[in-house]
Formats: sequence, structure tokens, C-alpha cells
Amino acid sequence: MTNNESTTQPEAAGSAAAATNPDLLLDAVTPAQVSDAIKAAGAAVTAIEQDGVVRLHSASHGIGFQVLWGNPVSATQYADFTLSCPLRVQGGTLPDAVPTAWHRTKRFARVAQHGDFVVLEMDVVVAGGVTPAHLAFSMRLWMQMMGEFFLHLRNHTPAPEARGEAANAEAAMAPQGVAAAAV
Repeated sequence: MTNNESTTQPEAAGSAAAATNPDLLLDAVTPAQVSDAIKAAGAAVTAIEQDGVVRLHSASHGIGFQVLWGNPVSATQYADFTLSCPLRVQGGTLPDAVPTAWHRTKRFARVAQHGDFVVLEMDVVVAGGVTPAHLAFSMRLWMQMMGEFFLHLRNHTPAPEARGEAANAEAAMAPQGVAAAAV
């Protein structure tokens, strides 16, 4: 089977072929293939069709994430996608030091702040060809990055000059935190 044939198979047949032929190179993925990769990484996944597009929702470490489709190859196949975990910042904004420290030490997933939300994201590119095993590995890596980010948030301590201000603010205000956003 050639790479071109893998992108023209019907969705269910493409997923079944990938499962039985680990040497198959995928140069585009379907929601079913990404769903199978999420399941192979050990998480449940829910597919919801909305406006003719299948949206995938899952969770890791008790926090939800979603698959955002990238460049379409056909109506049901994509050359890339983004795994996205939006979190609502409670009681203000996330200190700039948190994403800065994350980006300084991590390579695969990025953090962005959008108003009251901080979003952990990781792109997965299949264009050019990847194996089904690589796709499953990408899902395990994403789930690892989620766990490391939650630990990063939990272990964040303010800079020395901000600690005094934080202690004073703690006495006057309710604690601030980050909560999972509804996806």
C-alpha cells in the first residue's frame, strides 16, 4: 500500500488498516484514527459531530482536552491537529513567570493565555508520513505533558520580591488558582 492510498481509504477502512499494518505510513488522519490513538494511550474519547465535523473530547489526569483539526486533506482527513487543554484562571491572571518557566524547560507543548484562560497546546503533524505507533506515542507524550504542566502549576512559587506581596494579598483575598474549563 502506498502513502497516497492511505489518504484515500474510507475512514473506517483506514483505521482498520492502520491497526493491522504497523508499517503503514499515514500522511493524513481521520477522527477515527486519532480516537484510536487516544484510546491506545489509555484514555476514553468522545466523538461529537457538530456542523458536519467530528469533534473529539477526552481527558487525562482528570482534566478535559480536545482535538482541534488543522489543515484538511479531504472532508474527513487532516494533515495536522492541535491537542488543546483550556484552563480557567480563577481570581485574576496567571503570573508571567509561569508560562515563561514552562517554555524555558519544555519542548513539546506550549502555554498561551487568552483572557481568563490559560491553554496548554501541542501540535501533531502527520503530513509527510508517520506510523500509527508514532501517532499513539504523540498521544502518550501529550498526556505526559499535561501531567507535567499540572505539576508545574502546583509547584509554582512567586519570585522573592513578589512573596511579600503575595503573603499580604493572601490575608486579604481568597486564594487564586487554575481550574479546568468546560470543553
